[in-house]
Amino acid sequence: MDTIKRVKLSEIAILITKGTTPTTLGYSFQDDGVNFLKIECFAENGEFIKEKVSYISDECHEKLKRSQLKNGDILFSIAGAIGRVAVVTEEMLPANTNQALAIVRINSEDIYLPYIKLILTSPIIKAQFERKKQGVAQLNISLKDINDLEIPLPEKSMQIEYATLFENVSNIITARQQELQKLDELVKARFVEMCGDMVLNPNHWERVPLGKVCDVRDGTHDSPQYCAEGYPLVTSKNVTGGHIDMSGCNLICKEDYDKINERSKVDYGDILMPMIGTVGKPVVVDIVADFAIKNVALIKFHNDSLVNNIFVKTLLESDYFDRTVISKIRGGTQKFISLGDIRGLEICLPPMASQNEFSKFVKQIDKSKFVVQQALDKAQTLFDSLMQKYFINKL
Repeated sequence: MDTIKRVKLSEIAILITKGTTPTTLGYSFQDDGVNFLKIECFAENGEFIKEKVSYISDECHEKLKRSQLKNGDILFSIAGAIGRVAVVTEEMLPANTNQALAIVRINSEDIYLPYIKLILTSPIIKAQFERKKQGVAQLNISLKDINDLEIPLPEKSMQIEYATLFENVSNIITARQQELQKLDELVKARFVEMCGDMVLNPNHWERVPLGKVCDVRDGTHDSPQYCAEGYPLVTSKNVTGGHIDMSGCNLICKEDYDKINERSKVDYGDILMPMIGTVGKPVVVDIVADFAIKNVALIKFHNDSLVNNIFVKTLLESDYFDRTVISKIRGGTQKFISLGDIRGLEICLPPMASQNEFSKFVKQIDKSKFVVQQALDKAQTLFDSLMQKYFINKL
């Protein structure tokens, strides 16, 4: 293992290039034609998302001859979601792409393409980009950077062995992720089954602004002084991935903690939702809430509320909320929603018995998700440990 040679990507590639945005050449996208592939056409694991494809004319495709794709081309994102890797298949062709995706074309009997894809997503490559990023506010990747990437290149038999091993583990991870997605879709389907279309309101339920049936407020907008010891200050960046991440919280003194909580005390069962940055993504508080909040929407319930927290959380995750509120998000690079947007969201009110039945269903789904998430975490840990073993410790 220690004698495996390292080569630059340019030494094994016959072409490393990128495309162009058609509109810069006077061409427009159209309803059908030649596939035009962008970063969003590929999931994080490189899976092709056909529904995200745009289309260009044959004339435009011919004009963009440099970036016409071939079966087996490797696409590496160099802007936006940097480091996303996919391999072009016959299913995608004919196709072209833009300047956000580098095209790496390798044509050698000694190279196993799935191995190259594996290496390009490995810690080896990430470490090279991290070294380049030092002292830079935002990482920009050029074609020269792609050309200069150093990769370990064992004999082809070993390339196949490594790629097969990691593909098997990766397939398990993908399967678990798909299970979680299907469980989420099941909840959304049951929600629609209960409520119908929120706009059409087929059940003719009472319609009210969310702020009329919930107490909707926010945390501080000030910047308290941070302390070495004290109480956590939860911000929008800490409400992520379906839970509250306390690990990155700054600490504030008791005086500031008490001042914020005079108007924004968080209790078990409340809903928190980011208002800045990655807005939306509500979380039901299921931990002891000995923290204060900043730039986070707080939705509270009381004994005579006409809605329960599971119903409201699902509502805030629904397409209806996306269309009504998220689609109107303000801001440039720093997106935000206002309390007025949240309070003014008009909803229909199913009977509490229906909401409670729905909540029981969601809790059962959550139990299933917990089991699947444990299996996913275990598979991801295995994948990471294998990466450490083969591509950090030895290569």
